[in-house]
Amino acid sequence: MGSKPLDLGEDTVAEYDIVIRNGIIVDGARNPRYRGDVAIKDGRIARMGRIRAGLAEREIDATGLVVAPGFIDLHTHYDAQVFWDPYLTTSGWNGVTSVVVGNCGFGFAPTRKELRHRAMESMTKVEAIPMATMQAAMPWDWETYPEMLDSIDRAPKALNLLPYVGVNPLLIWVLGLEDAKAGRKPTDAEHAELARLLHEAMDAGACGWSSQTLGTPGDPSVATLGGAAQSDFDGTPMPSDVMWPETQLVLAKVLGDRGEGFIELSGAGMSHEHWEELAETSGAPIIYQALPASSLMIEMHEALFAWFQSCQERGLRIYGQGITQNPPLVFTFDYWDLWGDVWQEFSGPDVSSETKLANLADPAVREKLKAAPLKYQFIGGVDEARVVESESGEALVGQSIAEIAKARGVHPVDAICDLVVADGLRTIFQVSQFDISLEGIKQLIDNPFVIPGLSDGGAHLKYLAAGSYATEYISKYVRDHAFTTLEEAHWRLSALPAYCAGFRDRGTLREGAAADVVVYDYEKLDYEFPNFRSDLPGDEYRIASAGQGYRYVLVNGVVTIEDDQQTDVYPGVLLRGGASEAE
Repeated sequence: MGSKPLDLGEDTVAEYDIVIRNGIIVDGARNPRYRGDVAIKDGRIARMGRIRAGLAEREIDATGLVVAPGFIDLHTHYDAQVFWDPYLTTSGWNGVTSVVVGNCGFGFAPTRKELRHRAMESMTKVEAIPMATMQAAMPWDWETYPEMLDSIDRAPKALNLLPYVGVNPLLIWVLGLEDAKAGRKPTDAEHAELARLLHEAMDAGACGWSSQTLGTPGDPSVATLGGAAQSDFDGTPMPSDVMWPETQLVLAKVLGDRGEGFIELSGAGMSHEHWEELAETSGAPIIYQALPASSLMIEMHEALFAWFQSCQERGLRIYGQGITQNPPLVFTFDYWDLWGDVWQEFSGPDVSSETKLANLADPAVREKLKAAPLKYQFIGGVDEARVVESESGEALVGQSIAEIAKARGVHPVDAICDLVVADGLRTIFQVSQFDISLEGIKQLIDNPFVIPGLSDGGAHLKYLAAGSYATEYISKYVRDHAFTTLEEAHWRLSALPAYCAGFRDRGTLREGAAADVVVYDYEKLDYEFPNFRSDLPGDEYRIASAGQGYRYVLVNGVVTIEDDQQTDVYPGVLLRGGASEAE
């Protein structure tokens, strides 16, 4: 198998740019798979079926390989990373051909010049993007939302991007930082200005709006449902957490008036009635965030799924987005912020390396850490952490802190601190998140109103690499566990998100559609264990996970991945309003 350019003769003009020949076509539309060819011309699928040899500049032999639509990743935070990483990795290494940015209400526009640093500070906390990297790589050649889209448009891209409008920058622009943070209710005139700005952003190409609304309207003194992990850099709620329901309805009405767009919303504390009013007012699909595949939440999800079904029966398009994967959190104590305030105080990201080492060696500090919880509801605790790599104890690799502590006859806090100090903060650990189980994953896969994914691509760079979710979905839950069919999987990974997000001419393989295509070896499809890479601007590092078994990935008809390697070409486009200008 392979590909080769054809010698068409000096006077022959090729009818097609590329023909993918003799593949197993899974079109993403739930049709049965079949063996056939796909011809591509000028970035589009020109013909499918049987295509005579000798008509293309390049032929790709896909014998024995699956040919399917590229994956669409609805939940990413590549808003900053697009300026330094055209492949938007980890996603771009795992068959993703289009992403949606601006999730959770976070973003960088509109932003006045004097608040640029403040905007980046927020993103260092809620999405754990290194400040040094943003400062080194973001051009900041915009203030308004349309100006930011123009800047993204100019950046080289190997993937397509569709942008939300984050509610937080809107609130800060209109109300001012202090009033937005305080949760002041906008006046009628301010609501009108919020609506005008959203119209302006949609005119420029935004696909809708997003928000994290996890607090109490107008009351910043009440902690958010997400707790410290979802708070602003100073520990306070984000503006959208304390926004008013009336403001959400103003923004929903913009979409209803336009008859386009969709909404992404983290608002588990909101009443079902309010969700339904947003859906009715906007007439748009709403993405309910987020559904972890947790064995602790199976009963809760059953009630939620019954509500999704009821909404669909009444014509209200409310969908859940599920964490349909089980990526480990891989970290060192150089950067780790998910074990609560006490660990944060003595070993969090804001503490210098020298001070961390001194703290973790200090018996008094250890006593305070022992008084803190060892276990956490939705993340692996201190005693559950497993050693991935240790310079001072190779024999400990694969063991949990609980096992090491028991063998040494010490408290788990002493066991982990001894390791970290001996390795000079270089010990690599992994913990699980959300008590994810196969039963929980199957529950999400079985529900037709749950969109797979939630990669959080571009965020939490120093301990999470979940952009491999589609690779995991097919290799583990279709191939290994037979939870669903390949036809259903590709519909859920491409066509359903395309429908919900308003992508035009993407998400399925059909004549006339944009040629976003994955060609992979079903039996060899896999992804690597997340590993550390020192490849960020500002001399920073991250973890990433490359896909395996991807023979070819095409974006707009151009091969961007060949035999799991980048071809370093950039055919991706900013999909203004869900479409490229060529469409």
